Amino acid sequence: MVSFQFPPMAGTSGVQRALRFAQQLPALGWSPSILTAHPRVHAHTGDDLVGEIPAGLPVRRAFALDAARHLAVAGRYPGVLARPDRWHSWLLGAVPAGLKLIRETRPDAIWSTYPIPTAHLIGYWLSRLSGLPWVADFRDPMAHDGYPADPVLWRSFAAVERKVFAQAARFTFTTPGAARLYAKRFPAAAERIRVIENGYSEDAFQQAERAAASTARDAAATAAPRVLLHSGVVYPDWRSPVRLFEALAAAKAAGRVDATRLRLRFRATAHDDFVRDLAARHGVADLVELAPTLPYADALAEMLRADGLLLLQSNDCNDQIPAKAYEYLRARRPVLTLADPAGDTAQLMRRAELPHGAALEDGPGVAAALDRFLDDLFHDRAALPAPRAVAAASRESRTGELARVLDEACAPQMPTAEARP
Repeated sequence: MVSFQFPPMAGTSGVQRALRFAQQLPALGWSPSILTAHPRVHAHTGDDLVGEIPAGLPVRRAFALDAARHLAVAGRYPGVLARPDRWHSWLLGAVPAGLKLIRETRPDAIWSTYPIPTAHLIGYWLSRLSGLPWVADFRDPMAHDGYPADPVLWRSFAAVERKVFAQAARFTFTTPGAARLYAKRFPAAAERIRVIENGYSEDAFQQAERAAASTARDAAATAAPRVLLHSGVVYPDWRSPVRLFEALAAAKAAGRVDATRLRLRFRATAHDDFVRDLAARHGVADLVELAPTLPYADALAEMLRADGLLLLQSNDCNDQIPAKAYEYLRARRPVLTLADPAGDTAQLMRRAELPHGAALEDGPGVAAALDRFLDDLFHDRAALPAPRAVAAASRESRTGELARVLDEACAPQMPTAEARP
C-alpha cells in the first residue's frame, strides 16, 4: 500500500483512508504492508493515530523532502522540483524501498492512493518493475477543469494520469461523479473503474462516544448557545462561507439569532484569518468562533456533542465529497448542507434523508435553508441521518469493497478472498 498520508501525518482526514484499510483488510484475507514517506515531509504531525497502526504491520518510511521547506532558497525553489507535486523526491527513495519491501513480503498486488500524484508514479514503477497487478486509488479527480490552475502543472498531472491508465489493473474513485469523469476521459478503461467512497471508523467513534459522554454531563449543567460546527479546512475558493455569513447577518438583524442562542464554530480551518475577516466584515464576529486543531478522537467527540453540523462544498467540486461528510452521518446530528443540489455531496445527504440544504453560491437559497434549519434546531425537531445511510458509510463496508477490487485485479492468478483459507 503506497500512501503519502499515513500517521504521524496530522491535519488532514485523508490519513484515515489508508490507515483504516490497513487495519481491516486482514479480516478479509489480505495482509497489507505500507510504503510511506519520512515524517520530515509533513508540515504537521501528531501521535494520536500512531497507536492505531496495527502491531506487526510492516511500515517502510522512504526518503522524501518537501521542496517548499527543504529545497527553497530565500523562499523560492525551481518549479521542476515541484512537478507533479512538492514531494516528488519521494519517488527517489520509495522505488528502491518498495522493491525491497516486495522482495521481503512477496505481495500479490500493489495499491497506491492519491492526492499526492507522486504516489501513483511510485505505484506505476513498482508495478512495471515487479510485474504485480496494481490498483490506483484516485479518491478525487486529479486533472480537471480549472485545477491545477498552472497549465504546466496541469499537464504534469495529466501525464501521470496517462501512465496510470496505461498500467493499472483497476482504478478506484471516492464519488460517482469522479468515476464518470474518468470513464469519459479513458473510455477503454471504463469497465475497470470502481467507486469506493470514504467512510467512518466505528471503533474510533465508539472511543469518541465514551469521551463525549464524560463531558456531556458537565455541559448539561450550564446554559449555552446552540453550537453549529464546521469541522475541518475552509478553502477560500471552494468552501467559502461568505453567503452563509450574509444570511447569518440578516437573521441577526431580524432578531432571530444572537450570541446567546447560536455559536457557529469553525474547527481547524487552516485559514483562520480569512474566516475571521469575513465574519467581521459581515458583522457576525460575535456569533463565530475559531478553534484550533484537535486530536482525531476529540474531533469526533466534538461532532457528537454539537447541536448541528455544517457542510460546505462549492459547485466547482461537484464530483467530490468531503471525507468528513461520512463522519457527520455517523455522528447522527442534524446537518446543514451548503452544496450544489446536483453534486455528489448534496446527493449523499439527500440519500441520508437530511432535508436542509442549498447551493453554497445561492445567497437567497442559503438564507432560506439557514432559517429553516435554525427553526428546526431551536425547536428540537431537526432531522437526523437515516440509519441505513449511516450503516452503509462504515469503513468496514468500504474495506470489503476494496478487497473485492483487489481480488478482481489479481484474477485469474489467485482465488477470491472467500475461497482463500
